[in-house]
Amino acid sequence: MKTPFRVRVPASSANLGSGFDTVGLGLALYNDYEILDLLPEGEFVIDVIGEGSGELQNPQANLVVKSYLRACSEWGTASPGLSLRSVNAIPLCRGLGSSAGAVVGGVLIANALRDRPLPREELLPLMTAIEGHPDNIVPCCLGGMVVSCWDGRELRHVRLRSLPREIVTVVAVPEVRVSTSTARAALPEQVSLQDAVFNVGRVALFAASWAMGRWEELPWAMDDRLHQQFRAKLFPGGETILEKVRLHRECLGVAISGSGPSVLAFVKGNPQAVASTMCRVFSDHGVRSRFFVLDVDDEGAQVLSLVPEEVL
Repeated sequence: MKTPFRVRVPASSANLGSGFDTVGLGLALYNDYEILDLLPEGEFVIDVIGEGSGELQNPQANLVVKSYLRACSEWGTASPGLSLRSVNAIPLCRGLGSSAGAVVGGVLIANALRDRPLPREELLPLMTAIEGHPDNIVPCCLGGMVVSCWDGRELRHVRLRSLPREIVTVVAVPEVRVSTSTARAALPEQVSLQDAVFNVGRVALFAASWAMGRWEELPWAMDDRLHQQFRAKLFPGGETILEKVRLHRECLGVAISGSGPSVLAFVKGNPQAVASTMCRVFSDHGVRSRFFVLDVDDEGAQVLSLVPEEVL
């Protein structure tokens, strides 16, 4: 791939209730990482537009750059510096896979500069090793609804069918942040056998229901006892919003998105009613929020050429 080029990565929502660290869904909300030019090794010029502008310009802290350099090092390939423009629509630290998108983007940039780029599937273990878990990485890279398992060396994943057109995702994003490290620290080191069995049953039902198109089973299948009750305490409104949204007849299931604080619902019918309830709960707890009505991204991350007028 000759410069200039763009790597486009979708947002993703992990866990979806019962599928802790295993289930993830690609969403049609994107960051574009534009490589405008190659620079001498070690030299990076970063321009960030949109989400994260003003805080992601430092190359040493920028996860796209760090993942790019990690991939080049792993492969033993050259790592020229980059003139990088990030056009970001994925909110940071909101449970929508912004870090996974940066990892996928960085590795795909390095791959695009190889003499012989590898297929996306072959890049997944390295991406997962950088991120630490596959639930956001795989749907970000490949798109769609994916069930993934990672043992620290090997990655296995199965992609499920797409949602029908009449079902959309509604995501409410409050103006507070929850870091993944904080969200993980809130979880207990041990859970009861009863809670473990509860989640095994629910996530099995979730995968089976999604595979068979039994969408009416999702409200039950997305119930969770491993993480949501603990993470809900980390942001205002978290302990009430799921119950409020479940009351809508249009809602086919609702969950904390990733580690939060965003909340995602599958909706058949009027998404505005569900979105209004989500935002009202956050408002009642003194937090501003916004919402997105999103389709599922079925394409995953893409490497695209930039036309001359886009470079300006």
